[in-house]
Amino acid sequence: MTGVPPRVIVVLTDRQRWDTTGVHGNPAGVAPGFDRLAREGTPVERAITPDPVCAPARSALQTGRRPTSTGVFRNGLPLPEDTPTPASVLGAAGYATGYIGKWHLAGEEHPNGPVPPGRRGGYAHWLASDRLEFTSDAYRTVVHDEEGEPVRLPGYRSDALVDAAIRFVADHHDRPFLLFLSLLEPHHQNPTDDYPAPAGYRERYEGRRLPPDPAALSPGAPHGGAHRHLGGYLGRVKRVDEGVGRLRDAPRSLGIEHDTVLAWTADHGSHFRTRNSEHKRSAHDSSVRVPWALTGPGFRGGGLVRRPVSTADLMPTPVESVGARRARGGAGQIAAAAGRRRDGPGPAGVGPRPDQRGPSGPRGADRALEVRGVGAARDRRLARAGVRPLPGDRAVRPGLRPVRAGEPGGARLAPGGGRRAAGGAGRMAAAGGGGGAGDRTGRAAHAPPSGTRTPSRTTGCRGRG
Repeated sequence: MTGVPPRVIVVLTDRQRWDTTGVHGNPAGVAPGFDRLAREGTPVERAITPDPVCAPARSALQTGRRPTSTGVFRNGLPLPEDTPTPASVLGAAGYATGYIGKWHLAGEEHPNGPVPPGRRGGYAHWLASDRLEFTSDAYRTVVHDEEGEPVRLPGYRSDALVDAAIRFVADHHDRPFLLFLSLLEPHHQNPTDDYPAPAGYRERYEGRRLPPDPAALSPGAPHGGAHRHLGGYLGRVKRVDEGVGRLRDAPRSLGIEHDTVLAWTADHGSHFRTRNSEHKRSAHDSSVRVPWALTGPGFRGGGLVRRPVSTADLMPTPVESVGARRARGGAGQIAAAAGRRRDGPGPAGVGPRPDQRGPSGPRGADRALEVRGVGAARDRRLARAGVRPLPGDRAVRPGLRPVRAGEPGGARLAPGGGRRAAGGAGRMAAAGGGGGAGDRTGRAAHAPPSGTRTPSRTTGCRGRG
């Protein structure tokens, strides 16, 4: 540590299943960068989104609160302007705050145009689109800057956004910052119902083994299910993994790697239309379970977190890691500050608050399982009849024990990942909830608006300090 408060980088993918990673048993080598991050840092075995729908999940990520508390319980609702967020808290503490990519919290009045300053969650530096899937395609990325001006970024979409993130890191490396990079990939391209990957990436994974649930359910799924889309889907994850590797190189080259917390997770997963007519909105692992790993101060060498954790716990973590006061009503229970001690073991130990401990253990761990959706009632009937759910895709709900590693369908983890290293980040409590509807439109992505410019400055996010 250099005495500078930790810098924080959060990478969010859209609709990435947990089992796209090697630490969760995928043999295709799709995400070696994520696997390396997990081995070096603190991976979460069972990370659960509070809601398998974009906007509600993102409202929980930005606030540490359930979607029913944020008011964003379905797509199309805005995050209230006065909502405390880690960006507003850390910004008041002197941090530079930047947001790049997909937002999806501006509400129905601003679906594809600039997001008004009051709807940006407290981020000062801005290069984003509310619904990136409708303002871009694979090789035409249009976002808006702080002044609301359209900016076209060159290159493959995830690469273009990673490049902008690297420029932000370079421009702010001499001060503490919070950077949130929100990628669209591997989300499909809505107008074409396809997963366009860079040349050669789709072909690399076509015909590969399907995960158990889409393998069993895809033959009867609408639009071909995972058999049609898996190659492009995994190809997009592979390109993102490479891009995050480049992003990790930036702090290393600037000498701030050991002072930088980096977290990678997803808003929700995908069942490839095998549970309903969409890719999500289901209470099964395929929709609600996501990858999550962290590294940096307080998380380096932390080892595996086995208890279920809600991704609502993600963004309050940097607030606690720099010693700032957590916004009231947040769900964050992760202490990450190097040298600070909480109830758990080690200098970065973590434990639930006394008011979160119930008769059978932390109530937060139970709340991580309170996800309602399509298929739950059916699976209860199957359980009463003695029929086990598909391996690797159990419906997540109260009263059912999560699948354990080593059981059929359980997560397979990297060697040495089964125990927490001494002094690492410890237990995490979780919160969940909410439901939603929306995101069913199919409008074509529009061409860059007149007056669109390309970035010519050293930073993708305009504005000073």
